[in-house]
Amino acid sequence: MESAKVKEILQSAKTVAVIGVSGKPDRASHQVAAYLIEQTHFDVYLINPATTEEILGQQVYKSLAELPIVPDIVNVFRKGEDMPGVFAKEFPAIENQAAGKTWWMQLGIENQDVAKLASDAGMQVVMNRCIKVDYQNFIAEGK
Repeated sequence: MESAKVKEILQSAKTVAVIGVSGKPDRASHQVAAYLIEQTHFDVYLINPATTEEILGQQVYKSLAELPIVPDIVNVFRKGEDMPGVFAKEFPAIENQAAGKTWWMQLGIENQDVAKLASDAGMQVVMNRCIKVDYQNFIAEGK
């Protein structure tokens, strides 16, 4: 996806769900979630089906289905080969409101099959990009 489109997504989004967030501070998912919570305009929802403990002082949800809203961006920290299972599990919760939302696969993560499924459902798809880096470059620094 072109940088101008990514910038537009980041500017217009108000809510982000981070799937696969870790409670371990040395993990990229933890660091990115911390940045999104502390340094951006987003309302951030954390998702990790393996824990019920707070992370970064925030409630952790087990799935998108538990969220009180449908997030504008679903930011996923899972391996590319795990993406079809994640999409199959999480997409039904947002299916009726998916149009115009964004399925974001973090830096190093790509899955063309999931990208097609999300795109066919009316979602925008971002692959192999870091939402933190893009926010810093396009929004925080005003580029």
